[in-house]
Amino acid sequence: MSDLLTLHPHAKDLGGGFKVRRVLPAAQRRAVGPFVFFDHFGPATETPEDQHDVRPHPHIGLATVTYLFEGAMMHRDSLGSVQEIRPGAVNWMTAGRGIVHSERKPEALKDQTYVNHGLQLWCALPRAHEEVEPSFSHTGAADIPATEVEGVPVRVLVGEAFGLRSPVPTLMPTLYLDIALPAGAAFSLPPLAPQMAVYAIDGEVRIDGEALPMHTMGVLPDEESGADERAAVRITADGARRLVVVGGAPLDGPRFMSWNFVSSSRERILQAGADWEAQRMGHVPGETEFIPLPDHPFKTQSSTSAAEPEGNSKA
Repeated sequence: MSDLLTLHPHAKDLGGGFKVRRVLPAAQRRAVGPFVFFDHFGPATETPEDQHDVRPHPHIGLATVTYLFEGAMMHRDSLGSVQEIRPGAVNWMTAGRGIVHSERKPEALKDQTYVNHGLQLWCALPRAHEEVEPSFSHTGAADIPATEVEGVPVRVLVGEAFGLRSPVPTLMPTLYLDIALPAGAAFSLPPLAPQMAVYAIDGEVRIDGEALPMHTMGVLPDEESGADERAAVRITADGARRLVVVGGAPLDGPRFMSWNFVSSSRERILQAGADWEAQRMGHVPGETEFIPLPDHPFKTQSSTSAAEPEGNSKA
């Protein structure tokens, strides 16, 4: 498939040795549909000695989407939400005008050794909804619609596909699928959204015969590329493979990204930074840790471009 854009991840340490593979944003592509951020973590063995908790931190202008293949995480936020997420469930947190949350090892697992493996993605909110009231939604694994297409198990995590509709609430057209490709199987992926990408979780797959290595994202031709190029693509692999598909409608204009903030306005990000430093963005009940605002270009009101450091970019 000559028009497949391949995005390779880079390693990012979130603290305490907790490393992720970050695919979006990339220099070649800042967003796929509303997805502006794509982190893949694990499989990683967690021991009682590991301190990989993500302390309370703020967000604006986006929705976080957390999905696990193995393990568990405990979500807490400034709305008072307390929710353990287990494999197959979807945590969708709409930051809107501002929210603070933490992600920690569940109390029941603190003395155990287990494997954590999953994805955390960000969706930029539509401009009309960037300042909505923050909210949190948990959809259990049993409530995620699933089907088989050509003998291939497909879970519709977010959005609509193959006659199924996910109950996960969104504010924008969004597509997120979990596909378990059996060994020797072939899967035809139709153009389900204006923008789409395939990410290979645990091994190489082929898209119309072109290799997509493990831990790599293949961005398919956009809707604007033309009807002839928007035919279904054929996905195959030599062995059993796990992959996800992300996409949706394109963003309604560029987005600025700095630290944990996303907005169509650079000034709004500056304001969010000031609010966080003044501790005006709320608190996670029972948690007192505070992460200072890191130094970044927006803190001094400098401009942004695709060449700027990760986390201080325009999508």
